[in-house]
Amino acid sequence: MSHPVLAIVAKTKSDRLTATLKAVVPPFLERGWTVIGSRALGVFWRQAGLPEDKFEPEVLFLGGTPPPELCLVLGGDGTLLSAARSIGTLGTPILGINLGSLGFLTPHQAHEAAETVQAYFDGKLLKESRTMLQATVYRDDRVLVQQAVMNDAVVHKGAMARILEFHLRIEGMEAATMRADGIIVATPTGSTAYALSAGGPIVHPTLDAWVVAPICPHSLNLRPTVIPASLSVTLILGNAQNAHLTLDGQLEYPLAAEDRVKLSKSSCSITLIQNPDLPFFSVLQQKLHWNHR
Repeated sequence: MSHPVLAIVAKTKSDRLTATLKAVVPPFLERGWTVIGSRALGVFWRQAGLPEDKFEPEVLFLGGTPPPELCLVLGGDGTLLSAARSIGTLGTPILGINLGSLGFLTPHQAHEAAETVQAYFDGKLLKESRTMLQATVYRDDRVLVQQAVMNDAVVHKGAMARILEFHLRIEGMEAATMRADGIIVATPTGSTAYALSAGGPIVHPTLDAWVVAPICPHSLNLRPTVIPASLSVTLILGNAQNAHLTLDGQLEYPLAAEDRVKLSKSSCSITLIQNPDLPFFSVLQQKLHWNHR
């Protein structure tokens, strides 16, 4: 019988990483789990005094074998977004331990890491499915980019570029011709990220919808809009001087005039392991201080 596999994706620049590894890894090793992670993580593994023969360095999880039973993210929301694209899309549930400050996606705190792992083994944590957004960029008849993301897709201009011009189509129907610094299409999970700063609404993460939020539009009539996730959003670039597509705030691609950016519901979804004592509105109270006047 093969051993269950734990994949660890960590923010290696965090000064909390060594202590957190020391707190969370032993319960897995005691139960016979195999641990995989990046070679960079191996340095912190040794610093934590963990047995070297229990760690298998893998730069990326290789396909062709069963996916890990669990992905443990030690870092912030950016670390979790990266893990979602590389491992979460394989169907592996993700448990996030926050080593940063904000942590909408990683609400479990580092000082409670050992208790969180114990709660996982005790079956006290819940699985929550999150919708992903599929971004596809077409240039003429060629597909230049095809990527599923958890938070958002942003078409934007460079720092010194002119205002962008583009057509917005919803499910193939003309919706608007826009002049703006850009536009954000966000999942419910991503509604508390860039879209929130652009004046968009907070959407409960279990809803099946997109937030479409213009960035500094050249019209007072253009407002953030929520649409069903069953509808695709297509952006057709007009003036695209120094235009870019940024996905999850981490992947960036240059765009040219007449490029088409299609955003639709991905066939993949992400499963997050959540503490039922930290529901969404409790997280909002913590992170956005909703409980303060």
